[in-house]
Amino acid sequence: MSSHFGHIFQITTWGESHGGGVGVVIDGCPPLVDLCEADIQRDLDRRRPGQSEIVTPRAEADQCRILSGVFQGKTLGTPLCVAVMNQDARPEAYQEMEAAFRPSHADYTYQAKYGIRNGQGGGRSSARETIGRVAAAAVAKKVLRTLGSGVEVVAYVKSVHRIVASVDPETVTQEQVEANIARCPDPAAAQEMIDFIKQVRSEGDSVGGVVECAIRNVPVGLGEPVFDKLEADLAKAMLSLPATKGFEIGSGFDGTLLKGSEHNDAFEMRDGRVRTLSNRSGGIQGGISNGETIFFRVAFKPTATIFREQQTVSVSGENTALKARGRHDPCVLPRAVPMVEAMAALVLCDHALRQRAQCGWPAGTPQV
Repeated sequence: MSSHFGHIFQITTWGESHGGGVGVVIDGCPPLVDLCEADIQRDLDRRRPGQSEIVTPRAEADQCRILSGVFQGKTLGTPLCVAVMNQDARPEAYQEMEAAFRPSHADYTYQAKYGIRNGQGGGRSSARETIGRVAAAAVAKKVLRTLGSGVEVVAYVKSVHRIVASVDPETVTQEQVEANIARCPDPAAAQEMIDFIKQVRSEGDSVGGVVECAIRNVPVGLGEPVFDKLEADLAKAMLSLPATKGFEIGSGFDGTLLKGSEHNDAFEMRDGRVRTLSNRSGGIQGGISNGETIFFRVAFKPTATIFREQQTVSVSGENTALKARGRHDPCVLPRAVPMVEAMAALVLCDHALRQRAQCGWPAGTPQV
């Protein structure tokens, strides 16, 4: 089904943007993992709307409740259900959108596929659906810590429009990312981004950019060739997020400009381990993690909702014009950072449990 993700650590998200609430059911979480609502709330607070002057002003506390799967502070091994009730839904703001298809939204395609759609804020296609993903990922991170992997996931805004930050994925910290409302750890670039987003918003327009993510301390051996290669699952995970338009890992498209002699990551023994001298592979070779830092980039388009009149077509098939109303992000990048981290954690947790089931944990290393 389209609302499921994962093989062993399986999640199912539910709910609509302007319905009663949203959330997630998690199946396959191991028992005896310490878990409380505060563990989940920390990540939801980073994702929620209304947190700064450059995001949507929708007033949602996004307070979570664990409805099942936890007893006396520990997971039971049974399905976990986490719910967040909508408090500031305003379906009346979307009455005009129910009669016409918003440009670059899912309105037309949902209507064509199902013959019915929820026109209130996009329903399931709204980024509000990602609350369930972020909540599930908070649990996944706890599972990874329980497995003793030491995996660390840090995402950040790499670029907004043509403003590009200078960031070292090997050393960047979440504290640096959270130091400003742009979630860009390069202070000079962050201020440029903030000023530009404000300008674009004042013009009734929107802007896109790139989120980069570093996953450090990944054990060797995660990934299931041939169809569930680690980078393939990461790509699917990232491109399932709203507003995404591209994914590249390691050297990405720039690697096409190099010769093999320039691109290959040579091996050496370092501190008793097989290491690479460079990391153009982005920490994955043959679809399997090699122990180096995994780093990738996700492209996000400009927010489709803009406060300008645009040409469109009505549900009855007539040419018309539509100007958006409601509350929307002029740039999704700052709030997309915890979403990217969430999907990365879900993929890593699922593959860690798959590795433990098939080969034991941690993965074996070749004898040299």
